[in-house]
Amino acid sequence: MTAADWNPDLYARFRDLRLQPAFDLANRIGALPPGALCDLGCGAGVAGALLRERFLGRPLLGLDSSAAMLAKAETTGAYDRLEQVDIATWAPEAPLALIYSNAVLHWLPDHHRLLPHLAGLLAPGGLLAVQMPHQNPAPSHRLWHDLVERHFPGHFDPSTSPGILEPADYFNLLAPLGELSLWETEYYQRLPAETGGHPVRLFTSSTFARPVLDALRPEAATELCRLYDDAAGHIYPLRADGSVLFPFRRLFFVLQAPAM
Repeated sequence: MTAADWNPDLYARFRDLRLQPAFDLANRIGALPPGALCDLGCGAGVAGALLRERFLGRPLLGLDSSAAMLAKAETTGAYDRLEQVDIATWAPEAPLALIYSNAVLHWLPDHHRLLPHLAGLLAPGGLLAVQMPHQNPAPSHRLWHDLVERHFPGHFDPSTSPGILEPADYFNLLAPLGELSLWETEYYQRLPAETGGHPVRLFTSSTFARPVLDALRPEAATELCRLYDDAAGHIYPLRADGSVLFPFRRLFFVLQAPAM
């Protein structure tokens, strides 16, 4: 079954929660050398405005593989150019002052090859700034795989889901390439009450669960969502107002390439 394109409207339901890590990553970016900026995996363009405001006068390029997301990004007016590309193999016309990637690279495999490749696209003194969810070991994510394996065995291969290395692995990989800052933050997110299902299920449906749901027929996907709602209610109990306190861990790093 061919994977469906991203659903920008479903993704945007939790826009403010998803934007906070983007701000936190941007706030750790220091002085940049001359050159253009790249929002790698720009999605719907949620980080475009903050990059434009933070680095006035810099050309800003937005790249993504999703046509639907790029159409949304275009409406922001934040980018000088938007391109639909395979970000794993893309290369710029000239070295970049900044490659900024918020909640994207965990969808791509082979980080031992990918990250040195991206670092090699930087101008001297340029920065590679990355944020990725580190939530796969949490119940919110494991539950999708457990339920599909139990109730729809053989329909989904968990190895196709996004995943990342451990922090120490990134340190060992990146530290030889420049000056590295590496950290994790666990966000305690209040998800608002929802009438269409458990808030954690709706939050994860637009991101981590996409490959799982895409692998099932519509009626099976509907049943899996019902099963998830039931199980999530025990793991992430609803508060009196129907909201949920949802811990979500994210990994960050900023790598500065050596200066000339």
